Amino acid sequence: MTPQTDPIVLIGPMGAGKTSIGRKVARALGVSFFDSDIAIVRDHGPIEVLFTEHGEEHFRALERQAVAEGLARGGVVSLGGGAVLHPDTRADLSTHRVILLTVSPRVVAGRVRDSNRPLLQGEDGLERWTAIYEARRPVYEELADVAFDTSSGPLQSVVDAVVAWINENADPQGEPPEEQR
Repeated sequence: MTPQTDPIVLIGPMGAGKTSIGRKVARALGVSFFDSDIAIVRDHGPIEVLFTEHGEEHFRALERQAVAEGLARGGVVSLGGGAVLHPDTRADLSTHRVILLTVSPRVVAGRVRDSNRPLLQGEDGLERWTAIYEARRPVYEELADVAFDTSSGPLQSVVDAVVAWINENADPQGEPPEEQR
């Protein structure tokens, strides 16, 4: 695949801005954008309904199919927060440029406050978010070539930094993650 079609993959926790940033990065690069969660909703219905009626295991199988579809299409591919839990997805990502978007708990609280995200339902959604993020963080960091924090500053600054990194790293094999802003 060429640098234009070789997937550039965004991973990270719920509320980190993968969809918003991914769309803008794709537009800036002139490539397509694919979001695994949007594809699942398009093809199978609302994620919260899938969780309720079929369970998380069924959802994860659909998610794996969506990830494979996105990687096959190329461009900028945004993965749902838990997509990296599947071993086949982790293996697939080893051959692509992977960008980790992070966000602090204090900022994510406002972003997911009225969320219908199944894993955040219950007494304290922020506490659950933090536990999920901490459990997944080692996987995110292992897979990522670079990390950008989305907690502060204008969204466009993060987009510009991501685009600059992509342009500097046309080779799909990058360095270990480093926090950038």
